[in-house]
Amino acid sequence: MDLKPTPWPPREQKLYVALITLLLLSLSAWLGLKARNEARQYKFIGIPIERNTISISGEGKVTAIPDVATVDLGMTVERPTVSAAQQENTRVMNDIIGRMKAAGVDKKDIQTTNYSVYPAYDYMDGKQRLRGYVVSQNVRVKVRNLDKVSDILGVAGRLGANQIGGVNFTIDDPEALRQQARVLALENAKDKAEALAAVVGAKIRRVVSFQENVGGVPQPIYYGKAMGMGMAAEAAPAPTVEAGSSEIVVTADVTYEIE
Repeated sequence: MDLKPTPWPPREQKLYVALITLLLLSLSAWLGLKARNEARQYKFIGIPIERNTISISGEGKVTAIPDVATVDLGMTVERPTVSAAQQENTRVMNDIIGRMKAAGVDKKDIQTTNYSVYPAYDYMDGKQRLRGYVVSQNVRVKVRNLDKVSDILGVAGRLGANQIGGVNFTIDDPEALRQQARVLALENAKDKAEALAAVVGAKIRRVVSFQENVGGVPQPIYYGKAMGMGMAAEAAPAPTVEAGSSEIVVTADVTYEIE
């Protein structure tokens, strides 16, 4: 009996060799691609990309006139009973708030910031004696027409407010001004960078990093006579207030790539 293997026909042998060759080529290409990707990943993750850079600080400054004033107004009253103190406080504060609205202040721009009721005592011979009750109420008024600030302060004093202060001038929408200052800061930094690069024979390519610091809007001082509990409301003239001007400053720290 002949047990020798039967040889493949030539055509099947050629197909088998071609299939093995294609498989080996595919495996080789996959291994090469995998090795290249691992090498690139190691390069970008493990090894920082080296750049020639310069870092420059630029400043942008915008001067603006405040367009909003906030005023703190209040009334503190003491009476023998809580009810009497509340009635007097409510009468004065409602009158003040009503006059503010009549002067053109929107309801949404009047905010109650404090309302409190507490007892008042006298101390004699080491003992305390109830003297009465104190009711205190404060509101914060946002005035958008700065020409009316002086009149509002004067009216509040005449109507009986005995706590008037905290006059601050601000800019209602400072972001638009910050953007102007930001652009000026970047332009200033770019001019400095180009001048420095020209000295060393380099050329600015692009921004690598950018960081900014924004200065706050300074509050102008309130000018005028102070009004307090000891003043005669009828005789108090309307104080003079000046909004002055405010500056918004942006400092930009910029790093440029050079070649």
